Amino acid sequence: MKNLILLIAFISISSSAYTQHEHHSTTKDTTSVKKKPLSPRLSSMAMIGDNHVHIDYGSPRVRGRNIWNGLVAYNQVWATGAHKATWIEFSYDVKIQGENIPKGKYGFFTIPGEKEWILIINKSWDMHLADDYNSESDILRLKVKPNKNKTIVEALTYEVLETSKNKGQVKLSWENLNVSFDFENH
Repeated sequence: MKNLILLIAFISISSSAYTQHEHHSTTKDTTSVKKKPLSPRLSSMAMIGDNHVHIDYGSPRVRGRNIWNGLVAYNQVWATGAHKATWIEFSYDVKIQGENIPKGKYGFFTIPGEKEWILIINKSWDMHLADDYNSESDILRLKVKPNKNKTIVEALTYEVLETSKNKGQVKLSWENLNVSFDFENH
């Protein structure tokens, strides 16, 4: 009788283990499937004369959201992208609105407004959003007027555009507007 009970217990345990194993083999493993990021890290770069200009940024999408004075607040410092702060690097010195900017890597921040934006080039570039932003590290602030886009730009986009052999423009576009600044190799 003891042997019969042990045999029934063994069959019961074996059957349970088989059922669990069978269940696992038919369950789809969703942990190994990577989702595409909603705000991928992108780069925009160009050679302007001999100057390599490189911008690195997180590119959020509109996805039906209210962007200006909604997702992005007016009159507050914005990292001008998603996740890590946006940075810009010049391989040669440049001049922006008469100010000399030495070659190097800089944080690029903005203060969006309804009728005017402030564009900021800051010594600190490696931070999460604008968490550690300090205006004492600003090396340049520019006031610019936003322009309306002809069509909606779904993903935040930066462009480095050549305007002549040694002159260029940095332009960012998102949703229904864009802002830009010109620079010249120095």
